Amino acid sequence: MSSKAKILLVYTGGTIGMSKDFETGALKAFNFGKLIQKIPEIKQLECEIESISFEHPIDSSNMNPEMWTKIAAIIEENYNAYDGFVVLHGSDTMSYSASALSFMLENLAKPVVFTGSQLPIGDLRTDAKENLITAIQIASLQENGKPVITEVCLYFEYKLYRGNRTSKVNAEHFKAFTAPNYPELVESGVHLTLNRHLFLPVNKDAKLIVHKNLDNHVAIIKMFPGMSEIVLASILETKGLRGIILETYGSGNAPTEDWFLNLIEKAIKSGMHIVNVTQCSGGSVNMGQYETSTALKSLGVISGKDITTEAAITKLMYLLGHNIPQNEFKDIFETALRGEISL
Repeated sequence: MSSKAKILLVYTGGTIGMSKDFETGALKAFNFGKLIQKIPEIKQLECEIESISFEHPIDSSNMNPEMWTKIAAIIEENYNAYDGFVVLHGSDTMSYSASALSFMLENLAKPVVFTGSQLPIGDLRTDAKENLITAIQIASLQENGKPVITEVCLYFEYKLYRGNRTSKVNAEHFKAFTAPNYPELVESGVHLTLNRHLFLPVNKDAKLIVHKNLDNHVAIIKMFPGMSEIVLASILETKGLRGIILETYGSGNAPTEDWFLNLIEKAIKSGMHIVNVTQCSGGSVNMGQYETSTALKSLGVISGKDITTEAAITKLMYLLGHNIPQNEFKDIFETALRGEISL
């Protein structure tokens, strides 16, 4: 019986799975079954690799909760047959997908590593080979026959991050992602440096639970000076809207004008969940630190603490899909479920 780790590549679409037609210059998806031909170095990895592809690979701009459920279902169906999973995904919405999957896969005891690239796999200067090879290598790490990584992660440009801590920050550089409020889990250099104290603990006795109910009756509102009452009111009064991520200033600050606070109060009293996250690239919401956030705290606005917008919106979808009682929702959102916020 082989002791090599078995890794399943899940190709959803994106630049990494494209090859260039050198006559026309057009990009087209290639057959992942012929991956070894494109990257013969993969043969040197101490693992067995198989692949599965979406029947119709998509640009990640078209990613949605239905597709997240599809990825989760593939992992669920193959969970016992493989030691780890590498999800190949377009970079534009990868942080949203990695965040969503982290909530959907409860009691995960194996690695699910998202990766992609800025250039197609066949390009001379591509970043796809390094990203893919190292993502597979990290997913196949084992000790005493058990996976070392047991959470949903994102690997890009020499660093493995907790997936629900990431944001895409650059459309052109190979270093496209960052985790503004949490250090990298693994850094790839001459050797792999594992920051084990940052890993999520695993519940060895708990079975994987895959949650597939996501409620996308949500919206993100970014505050800006000059936001009008009529625009905010029209958004908050949208039929069927159940939750809002409110991107505020600094440590969670917002206008103190009566019309603004009245609209927030009315929305919360109607049963809407409003989560306060900072629009800064790093740092945390701390409502009550300044007078401009004290009112929001008293109205019952949920603190997103140091969560990313990507994790906040997907966590909101996840929790709304569970029909949690109104009086419990705030406490649960403000609790770290998958390491998405700092304690």
